[in-house]
Amino acid sequence: MKIALVTPYDWATPGGVNLHIAPLAERLRRAGNDVRIVAPSSRPGRDQCVTVIGESAFGLPATGSVANVSFSYDLGPRVKQLCAREEFDIVHVHEPFMPLLPFQFLRYSRATNIATFHAAREGGSRLYAYSKYIIRPWWGRIHGRIAVSGAALRLVGKQFAGRYRIIPNGVECEFFANGRPIPEFTDGKRNIVFLGRLEKRKGLPFLLEAFALVKRDFPDTRLVVAGDGGLRSVCELYVERNRLADVIFTGYVADEARPDYYKTADIYCAPNTGGESMGLVLLEALSAGAPIVASRIDGFRDVLQEGREGFMVPPRDSEALAMALKRLLADQSLRKKMGGQAQKTAQRYDWESVSARIIDYYRECIAARSEWQA
Repeated sequence: MKIALVTPYDWATPGGVNLHIAPLAERLRRAGNDVRIVAPSSRPGRDQCVTVIGESAFGLPATGSVANVSFSYDLGPRVKQLCAREEFDIVHVHEPFMPLLPFQFLRYSRATNIATFHAAREGGSRLYAYSKYIIRPWWGRIHGRIAVSGAALRLVGKQFAGRYRIIPNGVECEFFANGRPIPEFTDGKRNIVFLGRLEKRKGLPFLLEAFALVKRDFPDTRLVVAGDGGLRSVCELYVERNRLADVIFTGYVADEARPDYYKTADIYCAPNTGGESMGLVLLEALSAGAPIVASRIDGFRDVLQEGREGFMVPPRDSEALAMALKRLLADQSLRKKMGGQAQKTAQRYDWESVSARIIDYYRECIAARSEWQA
């Protein structure tokens, strides 16, 4: 099949949807398909496998995060030309109702159009509600609908009833299982690792408060904060003012280094406050065999089982977070047991099986459309 994978988000900015699309494209190619990623990019030319449509990106605030999308005036004509030239069999748009690139593909594509809904934020529900009548004319142009989790399905299903297929995010299990602990953090201290963008909904301030409580009982513990973002200066100021020792801010972490950080973790912590469809970082940490302490939010509950791969606590509850961390820090055998279970759980999300399900769904939608047209 000739397939276009379309993202509304700036390809030069790391984010969950783009981290989903890149390995999906690779797996589709391995299966013998001709695949084109189409995306806006504020730094075009960095990835030869990406067709850039929209060379500027505008930061759109979205419930504690920022979505970098393109509003370039020439998106429509360029999409129309691309679709006419390439004659795709499948156009797979991700977050189809984010401005503006996916709308143009739904407008001009004559292929079988598949949409994947990733969002699970309440702000997304308001977005769907406010734009319902703008979106409605394009709804019939979608021939197949995927939600990455039950949380994502519940969100979009409130405003747009229809038949959906739940196919989760994938993860390269082998890649993350083969990471190596970072030497500078292998000095005998136990490492709690946070990896992600430093923004409001990722919940790092609550982890810092919890870590202050943990340090009282486990002074040989370190918190490694891997990632960057707008909250970094505020969080660093909190650490300084509270004289909180053994908190390391690494800054931006390249994709190839991510497995090493998960392998460094005695515990991986995800203190997110909400709005996660299922959490790619959880799948990555599971693949690396890290026991997990995470917030009990919808998207995470679709992946983790309490007491199996780790512990779940109420979001925004620093004391509960500290108690769960202490429980795992005090029991090495429990950490080992949960880490082993984590890797078993991760196998359900390996890209080999997830991409096969997506390919099967493409074929099913093509067949159903052909039958309907006949």
